[in-house]
Amino acid sequence: MSIQSGLEALRQKRYQEAVQLLEAFCANSSHHSSSEYLQAQMALVQAYYGLGDPQRAVTLCESLLHSDIPQVSSWAQATLQSINPTEISVHRPQPQSLVKTASRAAYGGVKLSMAGIGGNLTIASVVTIALLFGMVFSLFLGIILIQNSDNPTIGLAIAIVLTLAFNAIVFFLSPWLMDLTQNWLYGTRWVSIADIASRSPETAKVIEQVCQQKRIKQPRLGLIQDLNPTAFTYGSLPNTARLVVSEGLFTYLDDDEIATVYAHELGHIVHWDFAVMTVASTLVQICYLIYTFAQRLGRGGGDNKLKDAIQFTGLVAYVFYLIGTYLVLYLSRTREYFADRFAAETTGNPNALSRALVKIAYGIVEEGKRAQEPSRLIEGTRALGIYDHKAAATTGTAYRIASDTQKVGRVFLWDMFNPWGWWMELNSTHPLTGKRVRALSTYAEQLGLETEFDMAQVVREGKTLSKRLLYGNFFLDILLYSAEIVGIIAGLIIGSLLFQGSGGVKFALIFACPLVGFGIGTLLKTLVMFPKYQNAPTRDVLTLMSDPYASPLRGQPARLQGELIGRGDAGYVFGSDLKLQDPTGLMYLHYSSRFGPLGNFLFGMKRVQSLIGMQVDTVGWFRRGIAPYVDLIQLVSQTGTVVNSYHRFWALIVGGGAIALGIVCAIAL
Repeated sequence: MSIQSGLEALRQKRYQEAVQLLEAFCANSSHHSSSEYLQAQMALVQAYYGLGDPQRAVTLCESLLHSDIPQVSSWAQATLQSINPTEISVHRPQPQSLVKTASRAAYGGVKLSMAGIGGNLTIASVVTIALLFGMVFSLFLGIILIQNSDNPTIGLAIAIVLTLAFNAIVFFLSPWLMDLTQNWLYGTRWVSIADIASRSPETAKVIEQVCQQKRIKQPRLGLIQDLNPTAFTYGSLPNTARLVVSEGLFTYLDDDEIATVYAHELGHIVHWDFAVMTVASTLVQICYLIYTFAQRLGRGGGDNKLKDAIQFTGLVAYVFYLIGTYLVLYLSRTREYFADRFAAETTGNPNALSRALVKIAYGIVEEGKRAQEPSRLIEGTRALGIYDHKAAATTGTAYRIASDTQKVGRVFLWDMFNPWGWWMELNSTHPLTGKRVRALSTYAEQLGLETEFDMAQVVREGKTLSKRLLYGNFFLDILLYSAEIVGIIAGLIIGSLLFQGSGGVKFALIFACPLVGFGIGTLLKTLVMFPKYQNAPTRDVLTLMSDPYASPLRGQPARLQGELIGRGDAGYVFGSDLKLQDPTGLMYLHYSSRFGPLGNFLFGMKRVQSLIGMQVDTVGWFRRGIAPYVDLIQLVSQTGTVVNSYHRFWALIVGGGAIALGIVCAIAL
């Protein structure tokens, strides 16, 4: 994309268009030191300011201050001096009302109890690594012993050497490989402790304090030009650690909150978390590589006995890969709890970290509203970052309009008490936000501090929830998720019984009954997922997100009114899903064409762009998982445009067709 179109839009004061064109040019530019890239960055400062967003202009200008080119740094300094400071405070992205700030401990360093919180980090690390190492070792051993069956001793020695050598190479090279990747993808800029001190004085003190007390080398400090707030750490040993944050952290968080985020990441370094995760993740990937290798090898010619052995090894490798994935996810969640405690102990300010987590979610939601596509940084660093961006919608939405912390706390009810929260968390690298805030509130109580988020009230309200509805619906939903399989199995059993009872005359029943069972299972699941919606009540986004009984399977009919602000598909220019914003928050609308994937593609290509910016009235089925969304039924704009979505269409066709085919087979055959 040419820079000239963006500069021309800026000259004509089409600021919104200029921002889009210049941001796209910068995102696609591979040379961040080129004159064109720097020219685009300088033009972006002017476009942000012209658009009425001086905070973004200042943030970008501050990054240009550190340019190696004197003319650029001088220009940035002059531009910063010309921006009115009062404008920045007015336009600083903040919700309508802030959470009341509680006190902090007089000093840090107080040991805090984690009884019942997050498990045991040492046990989780040792057990995970030991199990994964054993899996990989046995797989190497299995393959090599197959190929060297005449001399098992040599096979054993080779397996040990290969396992150790491969992991050692990956372990020690990973920081530099990550440096190259981070620079290429996100343009990471390395800064000094003085740069951090100019932005957040308390943060600089925390970094120096932790490094001195724990006797570790100061980590290499990185800064990424992205307003989505995030922070992450990587490396192999504590003295080779990198601690990288985005500009958004300084935009959305206050000084003490930024300090707790840095303390959290320093906790990962002190605990060697990134080293353990590097080894664990590598071992899991080895399992998958062995599986794919064995699959290819097993399809070749040669001795059938050897092929069977190789295919069996591949199957075992895949099972180990699945087990290893969940072990690594558990380890990742455990290390987050311990890093949170380290931050609370170091700063004596667990309330600030609670506030930081909520504000990070808010910042991600706000930036998601402005961006045409989700940030590559947030998508690419999901496992590394301090916060899982997929969980940001509920918390960020609540904070955005919160007049008191109870509204924020209510969205945590689902995290803490709905069994679907536990189920969804199994596939997440981070604990659910409600559980982290509850743990941090416990630390605040141990320090004798007032808590900002009244989690005790949330717990009390949670205990009044109907266990019958929570768990009864959950177990029934788990069964309904596999309704098609249950129907096939039931059909096989019934068909076999009928076949035996008829003396072998009706052999077709063994084929027909599973078809009928599959169809009935499909229809039952469809009726539960997509119930009647004719009298759908009008709701707002926050009310839906605050429902502790919400399910990813049981659709909740609801009517929402708001503005379509963009596509819902991450980075997909022909995406058919939409983002709707009402006065209380943001919701994703999932579209489904009656013509299947092709219809979705055509809708995304031809119609979605023309809908963006419209005020609409929508009806759909609300679902709550890690990220909430609505399966769209119908969308009507103020101009009369109507969009119909057909989520039940193919399920009804397939289910009804299977039943009809089964009946026809039973009669005809």
